[in-house]
Amino acid sequence: MTTFRTAREIPATPEEIFAAMSRPERLARWWGPAGFTNTFKSCEFRAGGRWVFVMHGPGGQDYPNENEFVEIIPQKKVVVRHVGEPKYRLTISLEKAAAGTRVSWEQTFEDPEVAKRIEHIVVPANEQNLDRLAAEVQSGKS
Repeated sequence: MTTFRTAREIPATPEEIFAAMSRPERLARWWGPAGFTNTFKSCEFRAGGRWVFVMHGPGGQDYPNENEFVEIIPQKKVVVRHVGEPKYRLTISLEKAAAGTRVSWEQTFEDPEVAKRIEHIVVPANEQNLDRLAAEVQSGKS
């Protein structure tokens, strides 16, 4: 398996969720697994834009990240390509749902062996990302 999928219905509009994704100060607050923080060096939220940052783990470890925003459709979809290792493509889709918005998270790794080796980290981390996104949206902060 090289693709990991999860989804969550969040009680908010697609516009509210997209705002938490498209504003760098908000994205920095929720991006990553539980306990992580971020320092953004650049976040050019547009197709072809660079997104360079360091994730700081709860144990003090730093994880440099470099990404490219491949596709952005406001209130509908954001596609990110992780340039560094491990190489992957992340598609976050937003769809109106009965109680808000269904957020679908699909992460596809280039190397199946890498995906298999880190599955035990990626699967819970993706769920934690959605937990943190939901909390950010529901906090009402801008």
